[in-house]
Amino acid sequence: MVGSLHLHSTAQGFFFLFLSLRLSHGLLVKPHIFIYGGCSQEKYGPNTPFEANLNAFLSSVVTSSSQVSYNTYATGNGSSTPPDGTTVYGLYQCRGDLQRPDCSRCMQSAVNQIGLVCPYSYGASLQLEGCYLRYDRASFLGTLDTSLNFKKCSKSSVKNDLEFFRRRDIVLADLQVGVGFKVSSSGMVEGFAQCMGDLSSSDCSSCLGDAVGKLKSLCGSAAAADVFLGQCYARYWASGYYQEFSSADSSHQDEDHIGKTVALIVGVLAGLAVLIVILSFCHSNGMKQQV
Repeated sequence: MVGSLHLHSTAQGFFFLFLSLRLSHGLLVKPHIFIYGGCSQEKYGPNTPFEANLNAFLSSVVTSSSQVSYNTYATGNGSSTPPDGTTVYGLYQCRGDLQRPDCSRCMQSAVNQIGLVCPYSYGASLQLEGCYLRYDRASFLGTLDTSLNFKKCSKSSVKNDLEFFRRRDIVLADLQVGVGFKVSSSGMVEGFAQCMGDLSSSDCSSCLGDAVGKLKSLCGSAAAADVFLGQCYARYWASGYYQEFSSADSSHQDEDHIGKTVALIVGVLAGLAVLIVILSFCHSNGMKQQV
C-alpha cells in the first residue's frame, strides 16, 4: 500500500512539517527555499538493505539532476515476488523554468535536507521552491494523487475589483489546460503550474483542475496564492511580472541557513516526542505503584 501524503494524526500515516517562510510573489525567490515536507512514521534501521538502496537512489538523483530535470527510479530488488520491502521507488522534478545548474543545486539541497526532515523514514517527500523529491518503499509512480499537501494564501486581498477577478480567472483557466510546466498572464495577474512528469496528459489536466478549484475555494480574494497537491501545483499573483530564478543569486550561505533551521525544528519535535514518552512511562509506573 502506498504511503499516504495526507496530514494524518494516526500512527500509520504521514506527518507534514511546514516552515513559514515568506514568499515574495512575483519577486526573485531562491530555488532551495523550504516549503513543506512529509514523512512516514514507519522507520527503517541503520545498515539495512533499504538504507543502502535509499543512499543509492539519492546519489543517483544528484548525478541525474545535472543532466535532466525529471527522473523516476526503482532502486533495489524490484523484481522479487512478493516484493521484499527493500526496493526504493522515487522521483525528483525541478521547476520547468530552472536552468540545469540551478536544478542540480536545488536537488542537492533537497537530498541534504530530506534526511534531516525525515530521518530513517520508509517514505518521505520534500518540496522546495524550485524542486521536489519523493521516495517510498511501495510504488506510487504514475498513480494520480490530488490530495492537498500545502496551501498559502496572501494576507493581502483584492475586494470588489471585478477586473482583477476576471484577469485571475483567465490565467487560472489557461493554467488548467497546461501539460508539464506552463506560465500564463493577463494584465496585472500572472501565474504558473506544473504536473509531475509521471502523469498522463488526462491525469495532469484532472490534477490541475482540482488545484485551480482549490485556489479559488481556499484562498478566495487573495492577491496571491499557492496550492500544492500530491502531483501538481498552481500559483498566481498580482505583481504584474514574472521573473525566472537566477543562478547568480543561489547563495550557499542561504542554503546552509535553511538546512540549519529545518534541523532545529526537527530537533525540537524529536525532543518533544522523547518528553512525551518519558512522561507516559512515569505515569504508567505511578499507576502500578498505586495498584
